[in-house]
Amino acid sequence: MEESSANESCENLTCYMVLDVLERKAIGPICLLAGSVTLMENVLVLGVIATTVRLRQKPSYLFIGSLALADVFASCFFTTSFLDFHLLERRDGPTAYLFKLGGVTMAFTSSVGSLLLTALDRYLCIHQASSYKVLLTRRRALLSLLVLWCITIFISSWPLLGWRCPTELSPPCSRLFPYISQDYLACWVTFILILLALILVAYALILWKAHRHESSMTSLQGAADKGQARMRMDIRLARTFGLILLILVGSWLPVLSFMLVDMSITLTRTHQRAFAFCSTLCLLNSAINPLLYALRCRELRTALRQSLQRTV
Repeated sequence: MEESSANESCENLTCYMVLDVLERKAIGPICLLAGSVTLMENVLVLGVIATTVRLRQKPSYLFIGSLALADVFASCFFTTSFLDFHLLERRDGPTAYLFKLGGVTMAFTSSVGSLLLTALDRYLCIHQASSYKVLLTRRRALLSLLVLWCITIFISSWPLLGWRCPTELSPPCSRLFPYISQDYLACWVTFILILLALILVAYALILWKAHRHESSMTSLQGAADKGQARMRMDIRLARTFGLILLILVGSWLPVLSFMLVDMSITLTRTHQRAFAFCSTLCLLNSAINPLLYALRCRELRTALRQSLQRTV
């Protein structure tokens, strides 16, 4: 019963609605809670950045604001689409379904893209410290965000514009997404993997530069205890970036792995159920992003505290 035929028709989308009653009861509250927390956290970050002039002038906070905006969209689009499909079992036509999926794709792609811009911002800050403000002006930061969002919207709209499964649902091309072409799925997965790889490279270069800097400072300093303190700062930086990368890879690797397997074999209903649960990890990543990137910034925490004091 678990095996799925490659030539099986899925005209009524039943073969995609794989969760049983207990699984729906388990994943529904998780998805709803994570979506609500993600929405509130990122709206708070966006509000603080939008209402604080000095934060709006800095490229770093523009990138964090873009990340928060993408995660707001993710909390709205993913949560409503997921609950609508798996819990309410709404059977949308191709246009409606691909429109909803396009919103989810845009949100998560923009989120990963904003993480890349944040990593590149930190890379420039470390590697080009003396000319950082000249290289990365507010205008260039806004231009890079405009390019990012245009690319993600364009890529996300391809299935809606016509790049979809030629046989639609008889049989389906993908066991994870109705109406989606395997070629498009391969293109999107490759794009996300490239973004993740660039993020890893950027943080690796940051750590390498920081380690070289701390090593040179230690050799110049006569006091060994001061040198050791600086090395401890270097280790703390490595731990922070390690945590960031662990959460990022842990959130995205399971769903991307399922997508890659979906392009090579016909997935069973067990695989589809596992993918449904793993997909919520991307939403959890959007909930964790404000804690890792925004609220760890002292300047943003100070602005948040001042805003709360004014409201009280």
